[in-house]
Amino acid sequence: MRPCSRRPSRGRRSAARPCSPSSSRRTVNMHGFGAFGWSSFGEIWSGSEGGMIKAWPWDAIAKSLSLTSDEKHMASLLVEKAYIDLRNNATVGNMCSLPAADVKHMLADHCRAKVWSITSMTFALWDARTRELLKVFGIDGQVDLARLEAPVMPEQFIEEEIKVKPTKKEKPQGSFTFFQKSRNALMGAADAVRRVATKGTFVEDNRRTEAVAQAMDGTIWSGCTNGSIIVWDGSGNKLQDIHYHSSSVQCIKALGERVWVGYASGTIQVMDVEGNLLAGWTGHSCPVIKMAIGGSYIFTLAHHGGIRGWPLTSPSPLDDILRTELANRELSYTRIENIKILVGTWNVAQEKASFESLRSWLGSALSDVGLVVVGLQEVEMGAGVLAMAAAKESVGLEGSANGQWWIDNIGKTLDEGISFHRVGSRQLAGLLIAAWARNDLKPHVGDVDAAAVPCGFGRAIGNKGGVGLRIRVYDRRICFVSNHFAAHQENVSRRNADFDHIYRTMSFNKPHGSTASATSVQLHKAVSANGNQADEDIPELAEADMVVFLGDLNYRLDGITYDEARDMVSQRSFDWLRERDQLRAEMKAGNVFQGMREGPIRFPPTYKFQRNQPGLSGYDSGEKKRIPAWCDRILYRDSRPVSTAECSLDCPVVAAVTAYEACMDVTDSDHKPVRCAFRVDIARVDELIRRQEFGKIIESNEKVRSLLRGSHIVPDTIVSTNNIILENQEDVILRISNNCETSKAAFEILCEGQSITKHDGTKSELPPRASFGFPLWLEVQPSVGLIEPGETMEVAVHHEDFFTEEEFVDGVQQNWWCEATRDMGAVLLVNVTGSASTETITHRINVRHCCPVPSAPPPVNPRSVTNAPSDAVSGSKNNQSNHLQRSDFANFGSSEVHDLCDVPKRNM
Repeated sequence: MRPCSRRPSRGRRSAARPCSPSSSRRTVNMHGFGAFGWSSFGEIWSGSEGGMIKAWPWDAIAKSLSLTSDEKHMASLLVEKAYIDLRNNATVGNMCSLPAADVKHMLADHCRAKVWSITSMTFALWDARTRELLKVFGIDGQVDLARLEAPVMPEQFIEEEIKVKPTKKEKPQGSFTFFQKSRNALMGAADAVRRVATKGTFVEDNRRTEAVAQAMDGTIWSGCTNGSIIVWDGSGNKLQDIHYHSSSVQCIKALGERVWVGYASGTIQVMDVEGNLLAGWTGHSCPVIKMAIGGSYIFTLAHHGGIRGWPLTSPSPLDDILRTELANRELSYTRIENIKILVGTWNVAQEKASFESLRSWLGSALSDVGLVVVGLQEVEMGAGVLAMAAAKESVGLEGSANGQWWIDNIGKTLDEGISFHRVGSRQLAGLLIAAWARNDLKPHVGDVDAAAVPCGFGRAIGNKGGVGLRIRVYDRRICFVSNHFAAHQENVSRRNADFDHIYRTMSFNKPHGSTASATSVQLHKAVSANGNQADEDIPELAEADMVVFLGDLNYRLDGITYDEARDMVSQRSFDWLRERDQLRAEMKAGNVFQGMREGPIRFPPTYKFQRNQPGLSGYDSGEKKRIPAWCDRILYRDSRPVSTAECSLDCPVVAAVTAYEACMDVTDSDHKPVRCAFRVDIARVDELIRRQEFGKIIESNEKVRSLLRGSHIVPDTIVSTNNIILENQEDVILRISNNCETSKAAFEILCEGQSITKHDGTKSELPPRASFGFPLWLEVQPSVGLIEPGETMEVAVHHEDFFTEEEFVDGVQQNWWCEATRDMGAVLLVNVTGSASTETITHRINVRHCCPVPSAPPPVNPRSVTNAPSDAVSGSKNNQSNHLQRSDFANFGSSEVHDLCDVPKRNM
């Protein structure tokens, strides 16, 4: 034995090795193009739309790479024609075991010589040696499930369904009320939606596979849209179902004994290979779509392009030190930004406003405004409208022609495209909210998410409810919710309940996260006993830095007559009227809008007016004579725990009302439009300065430097031999011992190169086959794994019979039995890393197979070779009498085995 050597690199790669070793186990998701990856034996496998799976044999690839630059066209044609259609091979008659769904991910399990092809709902397991389909199973692990993908149903199809299948007409029983008509229409719409939504759907569509990776212990980890993580063994058997977060899993990365998971919420979690949750934190304000490991950090890429690095050792004492040091330097990287926000609300009563009305309401208040948010109610009403809106919502559609008219015309009022850009909108039946950002603010506005909560007809229909936008401004979350609460004087408790329902259940289409609150030192969230985060059930609106509620809240005036109210309005005795305001009384009692504020009301009640009648004389004078009321309101809360708190990173958003007024000259509706202007201070982090401060801490703090040096340590390991001779098809044991008593060691065995000794004694040196490159005559089990402290891993090295294998050259099957008469050699690299380190120590193992010359070639039927199952899959050996032996052989001479990394190409 000899001591292992630390190798900074593995030598120059040959042209036939276009990817790194780790990429052969990596799942590559090419959106719109399917997925591809290396198989365990140097082939390229690809998956694409419709479940198509192709494999390009290594020999065709190597031959094309050996051609000169003048022969590039020929090389491309050679590779193009050399593929094998694996889906066609798995088809018998007109029946195919594979689903027709798009292949989203592919993963090469080199340890077991298998390839996984994965759709949203199913897994297919292949033998990488024979390209045989071994198993097809669903997310629940059951084999041969129904695998139907849910089609996206267009809006027109839903409308046609509703028209074609009308509800059965009942006998007239007097005049139908609006609610009776709505109920009948909605029943028909619901039936149509059920028929549309169930055509081609799958019952577990909310549990689609979004990410997959292989851990260093050989297990396969898949992440789903419902936040669950499934751990599989190499044969596709479910080992564990983990569920620590409700958001969709977007990416998974493994190193050593740890596995990192990135979610659509921006949350990052780290677990051990047993599935225990070690830590979780908010890393980004939007989905984490990719992870990469470099140096001592794992880097995460967010959907908006942001990249952050996190220590591989977290959670550890290093986190506490870095967090404390950064907090002490907070003032150096804190910046305060000031913006002006204009919020408007209007119940338009199914009318369309004139340009003059929109200009009076919004255009006259645009000076220095950076963000404009508008909420409308009763954009359109009626049983048919509500039924169609409910049908659309059921299949993920929203919006209407009337809603678009309002968005377009408000945009014209704001000079959209010149001064402002629309950043988001959401419509639910008659409810609409939209937001515009001024051009100079738009670079600091992002992650605009929308939500809707119906409150009408059993909390299912959007005639009442709320629509919201969550907008990230300078890395702070500000939520705006446009509402329409229950009507009528006596329904105070129902209005309170509408607010409570909207506040607690509003869930935005991309879950929350805040980049400003997270640093390169993650703020670990508390984890409960069952693994769930302690704040999992907190409403999303409660976690925003600022919330604005606006709309027709429908609170009225109590204890006053119509005439008394008219008199007080004419005298502008608004304070006296406010004492009778239902909303003020309910807020004082703590029954609604808890913790929220409202600017002082110095304008007349905004409801109810006769249309097109100007002045205060326009209040309702009809038969009902509804008492004037402040139905249309705008309330807010910011980050302040107390009103005197100042803006800081701990209190990041502080708002003040600078104007709160109604446009009494607008007469298009029975409500007056209301607007509120806010001056908002936002504390943000100057990321450049903070990174500089972080670097200073790393350089100057000796305790931090000591901990970082410790994270680079690779456990001391010893291999039992550097030379192996294989004879008589017997297994040889290679022992890898972890001499470290505190840390696990992760190992990975690769093939650096191979050679064949010809009859004349000369050697034909062959380049490694793609990433791992084990030749077909050599089997190494296991080739990856974790070694416990002080333990030894036994690796079986075995010679495979050539005449049981097949090889393709230019797409033509070849028989290689004749190669078994020659001596063959290979150079194996045993790469060892720490449990949380990217440093590598490499052991080089020389393997040689010496074969006696057979008297005659073994009889082989090529057809039977093709159909024969591979023994390597199950781990059984061709000779059942074989037993594991100690690999105790004399060292080879240095001239016997060469470093073949420098060989430019394979002899063809």
